[in-house]
Amino acid sequence: MQTIVAYVEHKPGVLNRVGSLARRLNINIDSLTVGPTETAGIARMTIVVNTHPEGAHRLQASLENLVDVLLAEIITDRPSLERDLALIKVAADQQSRPHLMELVKVFRARVVDVSPESLIVEVSGEVDKIEGLLEVLRPFGVLEMARTGRVAMTRGSDLLQPPRRPPEQETPEAVQSGNEAHEKA
Repeated sequence: MQTIVAYVEHKPGVLNRVGSLARRLNINIDSLTVGPTETAGIARMTIVVNTHPEGAHRLQASLENLVDVLLAEIITDRPSLERDLALIKVAADQQSRPHLMELVKVFRARVVDVSPESLIVEVSGEVDKIEGLLEVLRPFGVLEMARTGRVAMTRGSDLLQPPRRPPEQETPEAVQSGNEAHEKA
């Protein structure tokens, strides 16, 4: 697995172009998360692809050629932190519930919903931790699961930041946000 972090313009169509690019390169996306950043008008993507390093380099280079992509970096071999979040609904009757609660504690997860016939467990951490919890919950009956996909960030002073855009290229949202901040001062 290879992990790429991309900073993109936060506007319609960007996610579609990134997905289409991976398809054209015949690279399978294992996980893709997108969210706003500390900078208005810019989103951060964490893309985990099931390919060899050369394939990841092809994807990175192609991403950087897309108009809406401000920065794309492969962070697979850099010191980084990766996390995933899962909500897991598991069958739980009166007899199995105490044992399930103990298992949840072992994995430093937490029960976020209880009903007479099930529990919903929230767990975050590395992929192996979530997979491990899933394995011990399966015998009880995993009824449903939702996962966020991975987010990743380089450790320490290794910062990933897109180049600053000239003011004429700022999005209306970024300009409005800047105006609101100025008015509050």
